[in-house]
Order: sequence, then structure tokens, then C-alpha cells
Amino acid sequence: MWPFNRSQPMTPPVQTEWRSASIENPTVKVSEENFLAFFGQSSANLPSVTIDSALRVPAVLAAVSFLSRTLAYLPLHAYRDTDKGAVKVGGKLQTIVRDAPNPEMGSFKFRQYFWQQVFTGGRGLAWIERSGSSVENIWPINAKKVTIKRRGLKLVYQFEGKEYPAEDIIDVAFMLKDDQTGHHGPIQMAAKAIQLALAMNDYGSQFFAGGGVPPLALTGPLAAGADGIKRSMDDTWRAIEAAKKSDKPVFAIPPGYELKPVGFDPAKGQMIDARRFQVEEFARAWQLPPVFLQDLTRATFTNAEQQDLHLVKHLIGHWAGALEDEMNLKLFGRGRGSRYVRHNLDGIMRGDLKTRIEAIARAVQTAQMTPNEARALEERAAHSNPAADELLVQGATVVLGQQPERGIGDNGGPPLDDNGEQNAAAA
Repeated sequence: MWPFNRSQPMTPPVQTEWRSASIENPTVKVSEENFLAFFGQSSANLPSVTIDSALRVPAVLAAVSFLSRTLAYLPLHAYRDTDKGAVKVGGKLQTIVRDAPNPEMGSFKFRQYFWQQVFTGGRGLAWIERSGSSVENIWPINAKKVTIKRRGLKLVYQFEGKEYPAEDIIDVAFMLKDDQTGHHGPIQMAAKAIQLALAMNDYGSQFFAGGGVPPLALTGPLAAGADGIKRSMDDTWRAIEAAKKSDKPVFAIPPGYELKPVGFDPAKGQMIDARRFQVEEFARAWQLPPVFLQDLTRATFTNAEQQDLHLVKHLIGHWAGALEDEMNLKLFGRGRGSRYVRHNLDGIMRGDLKTRIEAIARAVQTAQMTPNEARALEERAAHSNPAADELLVQGATVVLGQQPERGIGDNGGPPLDDNGEQNAAAA
């Protein structure tokens, strides 16, 4: 136990030496902020990220456009539970939910704008206009102009000098903050990745705008004095510009001088691979399978089909449920009774006619729906045949052990040695 009961002098702490200047340039401090300046370069000036600037990145535009259009395209109906099951309601409520929430916007346009707000700024808001207990219209609200506060235990929305209670506002957030009033938006959360994409876009456009010529350094016996150096650079620049305008691949520079590229070659800097990786980054930010951002780099027939299923099960279905819950709560209240709204996710399968028709046919043949119910799914008129309103099942399907016993013959007919007709004639 001697290491613990011996009294030993403490080792003095190691004194770390900090230098405030580099050997090459005493005016530049050795710090992370000045790392680029350590090599004679200024620090990177990344572009600022706003919603408008982010939408100039093709992958971001594709993600926002695809999700907002897909969710707006889904059929949305109002239903009422009855003893015979759910039936669609009619009247003004169905018109507001399915056709036109207000006199100025159809259902697709309204919901597309709503989801665009969710997938850019991070929040979609809409005001429910009521007359007594009746819903008259639903109006979209610009979330950037809304202030959300808690007054006591109540949530209020301040918009253009007015306050609206929470029960009159349809509110879907991309991600709520811990105070439950603020929110995070996907563009804000992916700002660094968007900055990188914008910087690569700017670099690429500037590189090719200069004819694919990288920044050049003129080396050689330059004239003495600042004016002489400037004249040499101007002469060389004019020679380069003249060659570009005349489409000549060769231009002359003064003897003894040499042009050397400054910067990096985009191919060596893996710019193409980096831009492709940015597509994957944005797919993660919006939880989209990459194939829906037109990235087929690793797509095969099988995994592309699985990504279709992933889209509906793990993304579209979640956001559709978020809007359904919010509309059911705000339109009908907590005790909504038998009324509710719901998306028809089968609508997303309309593009695959073969699979859709086969699924409907199987549902009719197995008595899961009547022929007229199947026709209603395709928005076709009901058939006049009374049997079209009955559940049907194939006659060959019977309970195990109760199948009829027949003699062995052709295709289940009478036995092959049955001479009943000949025996009757002989008698």
C-alpha cells in the first residue's frame, strides 16, 4: 500500500507553450480560425442559406416538390361511421375537404402550398373559418408571419394583428422544439450541407464561365514596382481574353514568363463524387429514398420497387396521418363522434394499373368487396345487375373435408367406364 501512504512531492503541471505568431508570418496567429491564412489564403466565405437560395439546389427542389405534390395528390374524404361501416358524408363538409377548402383554391393547390411550408420552413398553418359550429372555409396562413405563444395553458397564434385560438388553426410542424411552440425546419437543419452544395454550384459555374481555365499565376522576371507588375498582368490577361474571343487554343505571353494554375482540378478534388454524395445527404434530411431524387446510381429493378414500398409505409403514410389527426381534432373536436377525414393511400397506386386491377379482382373473388364497390374505387358507375351488390366467391372453394365426391373421369366428370346410356337402350 506504499503508493498511497507515502508522501511524495507533486509533479508540477506541464507548461504548454502557446505561440501567437507563425515563423513565416509573425502577424498571423496560429489558430483554427486562421488556418487558411496560415497558407496565404483567406477563410472560406460560404453562401448564406435561405429558403429561396436552398431551392436553387436541384436535389432540395426535387425533395420539396416531390413530397408536396405527392401528399396533395392523395384523395382526401370525410367519412361517417354507421352500423353498416364507414360511408362518405356529403354536403359542405365534403366539398371543403375533398374539392375546395375556400373559394380561391382547389384541394390540390391548397394542400400543395401547405406541405411546401412544412418541407421548407418547417411548419404548415391553416385557419378554419366558422359560422357558429359550422365550418365555412379553410384558409392557408404564411407561417413566417405568425407568432406562436402560450398564454397560461392556452396556445395562441398571432397573425396580422389578430389572435387565433389553437382550436381554429390546423398546425403541422416538421419537428417541434422543446418549448412546443417553436419548430425546426429541414432547410435550417441541413444548412451546412446546403451551403456546401451552393458553394460547389458557384465554383462550377465560375469555372466553366471562365472557359474551364482555373485561376492562373504569372511567374517570371516581373517589372519592378507595383505599376510594372500591374502592366504585366494586364498584358497577359488581355492575351487570354483575346484567345477566348477568337476561339484560338493558343495565345502568346512574353518570353521568360510562365502561367501556372492556382487552386485544384475539379476532377482531382472529387467534385462530381461530392455533388453526388450531396444528393444522398438531402435524401436523408427529408427521409426520401434516393430514387425519388432521380439518383439511380445504386438502383436495381428489385430495390427500386422496395423503395416504392418504403415511401408509402415509412414516409407518405406518416405525414398523411399527421394531417388527418390535426384536421380531425380541429374540425370535429376531441369528442368528434362518428365523423372523421382520411386519405386514400390507394390513390398513390393509380400509376400501376396492372397491380391495382389484379388486387381489386382478387378482393372481389374472395368476397372482400362487391363488384359495385370495386367499380366505385375506379370511379365507375354502379352496374344495374342486382348481383353486383352481392359478395361473391368462387364455387370451387369449399370447407376442407366437405368437397363433393365424384367418380374419376375427364375433368371431374362421370367415370370413364359409365355405360349407362347403352345399358338403358339395350333394356
